[in-house]
Amino acid sequence: MRFSLKKNKILIVVISAILLIISLNFFQREVKNFFYLISAPIQKWLWREGIGISNFFEGILKAKNLRIENEKLKLKNQELLTENIELKELKKENEILREALNLGLEKEFELKICEIIGKEISQDSLIINKGSRDGIEKDLPVITQQKTLVGKIEKVYQNFSKVKLLTAKESTFDVKILEKDYNPPTTLPSEARAPIFGLAKGKGNLKLILDLIPREKEIVIGDKVFTSAEGGVFPKNLLVGEITEVKKSDVEPFQEIEIKPAIDIKDLEFLFIITNFKKW
Repeated sequence: MRFSLKKNKILIVVISAILLIISLNFFQREVKNFFYLISAPIQKWLWREGIGISNFFEGILKAKNLRIENEKLKLKNQELLTENIELKELKKENEILREALNLGLEKEFELKICEIIGKEISQDSLIINKGSRDGIEKDLPVITQQKTLVGKIEKVYQNFSKVKLLTAKESTFDVKILEKDYNPPTTLPSEARAPIFGLAKGKGNLKLILDLIPREKEIVIGDKVFTSAEGGVFPKNLLVGEITEVKKSDVEPFQEIEIKPAIDIKDLEFLFIITNFKKW
C-alpha cells in the first residue's frame, strides 16, 4: 500500500515534469511568436530601409564621382578652349603679319606688333599689351596692317600702353587731301589735281574735321585724306579717312569739312607701333 502510494507520487511528478516541459516549450514558442509578431514590421522596415540606405549612400558616392568627372571634363574643356583661342589669335596675328609684309611695311618702318586689350571709346583711346619693357615710347605712331593711321602712344607703362586715337580732342596733325581715285605714293599723273594741305583736328567721339582749307580750294565728298610729313608727327602717306561733308560760307575764309576716319574701332584687334621712321 505504501509502495503503491510512493509509486503513484513518482508517476505524478514525472507526468507533471513532462507537462511542465511541454508547457514551457509551448510558452517559449508563443513568446517567440509574439516577439516575432510585434517585431516583424520593424524588422521589415529596417531590412527595406537598410537596402534603401545602401542605395542612397551608393547614389551619393556615384554623384560625387560624377561631379569629380564633370569637373575634370570642365577643366579639360577650358584647356581646349584656351588652346583654341590661342591658336586662333596666333593664326590671326600671322594673317596680319602676312598682310603687312605684302604691303611692304617692314621696308618703310621699324615695327612692333601689339594686341588691343582694352577700348575706352568715350575717351577715344585704346590699351595695348606692349609697354616700356618692349621699347615703347611716348608719341610713337600706331597704324593698322593696311597702313591706316590709328593714333599715337599717349602713356607708357611697363607692360602696356595707352593709345590716343587720331579723333581724340586736342589731337592735331598735318594732312593732305587727294582726289578719291588717287592712291599715294605713286607719282601724280599730269591731269590729277595737286594735293591740298590742311590740318586735321580730333573732336572726340570718333569724329574728325579738316581745318585751314581756304574757301577757294575745290574739295569734294569722297576725297581721300592722308598724313603729310609737314609736321613730323606721323610718317607721310598713312590713310586717315575720306571727306564726308563740305560746307562753304561767303563770309568765312575757310571751309568746314568733316572726315570719316578709315579705322573701324569695333574690328580692331592687332596693331603696329612704328618705332622708327623718316620724318621727311
